[in-house]
Amino acid sequence: MPQFLLPAEPVADVDAYLAAGGGEALRRAAELGPAQTIKELSLARLRGRGGGGFPTGRKWSTIVDAPGTDKFVVCNAAEGEPGTFKDRALLRANPYQTVEGMMVAARTVGATQAFVAIKGHYTAERERIVRAVEELQRAGLCDGCEVVIADGPDEYLFGEEKAMLEVIEGKPPLPRLFPPYEHGLFATAPQTGWEAVEVEPGHHGRHESNPTLVNNVETFANVAHIMRNGAEWFRRMGTDDSPGNVVVTVVGDVVRPGVAEVELGTPMRDVIASVGGGVADGRRVKAVFSGVANPVLPGHLLGTPMSYEDLARVGAGMGSCGFVVYDESACMVEVARQLSRFLYIESCGQ
Repeated sequence: MPQFLLPAEPVADVDAYLAAGGGEALRRAAELGPAQTIKELSLARLRGRGGGGFPTGRKWSTIVDAPGTDKFVVCNAAEGEPGTFKDRALLRANPYQTVEGMMVAARTVGATQAFVAIKGHYTAERERIVRAVEELQRAGLCDGCEVVIADGPDEYLFGEEKAMLEVIEGKPPLPRLFPPYEHGLFATAPQTGWEAVEVEPGHHGRHESNPTLVNNVETFANVAHIMRNGAEWFRRMGTDDSPGNVVVTVVGDVVRPGVAEVELGTPMRDVIASVGGGVADGRRVKAVFSGVANPVLPGHLLGTPMSYEDLARVGAGMGSCGFVVYDESACMVEVARQLSRFLYIESCGQ
């Protein structure tokens, strides 16, 4: 299985990135133009890696077609789902691919400003993405689009895309009523139940709705590779409905908690064994959680392939591939209490 998201060794600098084919995605997007770029992503059947699994090409086309004065791109790097470390692993290993994917998005939807929203205490990851942006700017790969690093709070809700826009605008992380493609950044048009903002410095006239594209770190990283290698290359991996690889976190009652790149369609049993070393000898898996809001995957269904469609078919979900494993020693009532308490505290009554 080809590994392309998590290199064996971290990408040291922009020269190493360019020597390995970096920049080709932007060049190809410039040749194809917005419509054909979106078509390529749609043919690849890339689905958003932030947890929802929404088709990326369709999401981008919605922004392109939406009315509004200005358009923005936001990279969600505020990873906060319990049991997940994949976006931080990607930023430590190769932040350049994520920034290039963002620049492809900005060129495609017509954005002249992009934001990387990241938790302020993610020091190592923040340093890597800041350096990547600076180096890519000097290399001329960010021409026409200003990239802003937006530090955010530790709250779980900061990772919710509507709350993220609020934080970028300097407000608390409380979700808006309408999604970003309807009511984006710095919109002066008020929405029901929320507020308009003053015109952003440097802009003139009414912003209106300002459709804003929000994707996470891993989605943008995939975009860079798809645009470089083509949709057909991407579809050779994974399943028909869930092509490609994903970066998986396996924690909990396992031998060695870890993060690794895995092909979609791999049986969950093999994912837990290869990434986490399985459970201790003499133990068996009782349940696997793929996020605090997803239904549980019971141990007897570990033969289920790791894909959006297969996990949904058995009543579970893939989420952002942060799998928390519980063995037979776990009290599921206590687990439910802990997860419910987390949501009660972190959702701020929302």
